[in-house]
Amino acid sequence: MSNLNSVFYADSYHPIQAGSIDATDVLPHDNAIYRAHLCNSAALYDPFGDPKLIGDPYCTLFVARLNHQTTEHTLRKAMSKYGRVKNLRLVRHIVTGASRGYAFVEFETERDMRRAFKDAQHSIIDDSEIIVDYNRQQLMPGWIPRRLGGGLGGKKESGQLRFGGRERPFRAPLRPIPYDDLKKLGIPPPPEGKYMSRYQVPSPPRRERNIADREEVSHRSRSQDRDGQLSRSSPVKREEQYHKRRSTDREKRSRRVPEEKGKEYAERTSMDKLDYSSHSVEREEDHYNRKSVDKEDGSHKRNYKNREEQRSHKRHKSHRSERSTGS
Repeated sequence: MSNLNSVFYADSYHPIQAGSIDATDVLPHDNAIYRAHLCNSAALYDPFGDPKLIGDPYCTLFVARLNHQTTEHTLRKAMSKYGRVKNLRLVRHIVTGASRGYAFVEFETERDMRRAFKDAQHSIIDDSEIIVDYNRQQLMPGWIPRRLGGGLGGKKESGQLRFGGRERPFRAPLRPIPYDDLKKLGIPPPPEGKYMSRYQVPSPPRRERNIADREEVSHRSRSQDRDGQLSRSSPVKREEQYHKRRSTDREKRSRRVPEEKGKEYAERTSMDKLDYSSHSVEREEDHYNRKSVDKEDGSHKRNYKNREEQRSHKRHKSHRSERSTGS
């Protein structure tokens, strides 16, 4: 890709740079840029001072070029195709209450906002082709709105064209870059070797995450890349990779199964030992109980036998004495 057909986008905002087609201007060429430059240098605009700003800026989408007849209900219904809409603010005129043609839509998740950022561009709502962008007011350093001479984009009919945004990105510089003048004015110089195609979609700024979230995102991206490579490869390669992954999974399961069997065997033998010991104790107790019962039964029988013998002996003696007296 040659630099003649490549473009780049602004990471931070400077009014003079935004008025240049290749980000190399050092002088304002219209009154609007001059006003925006004054606001920027004197810090007259506070991007966080708007009391109507609510919600998460990383989940908020800017929607412009709306039909002035579009209502909140229609816009919510159109944006709900890309995700769950949490909050919506259609900007209206402070006196008449008429729509100003742009709105801010907050989604429940950052993922839904990125989906709408990618797919809702140049979609049609009420016979009007809209454009969408991320919330530059809170996320782009040095931002100056269009009502103060800043902004990005614009139509040729208005004559107020601004570059560096999604609609009108910067082009690769065709002349030598005046680095000294840009440094004096505090204008960031154009990047070197970081250009992209005009048809590539720029990525909105991402939220700062901690180490655990970064590791999770990197792991998810690696798995997605692997699945994407698998889907883009030829059928033969896909089948080879599929069988290779199956074999590795089978090896892992085969290693895991003996370990689990060994654990189960150890647990089973320990349980069997405990059961055997408990059964042996119970058997021994039964044996002693039985012996004691048998002893008691034997002693009772012997006593009964002795008593019977004594009675029979007394009977014989009485019979003998009666015979002797009768004779």
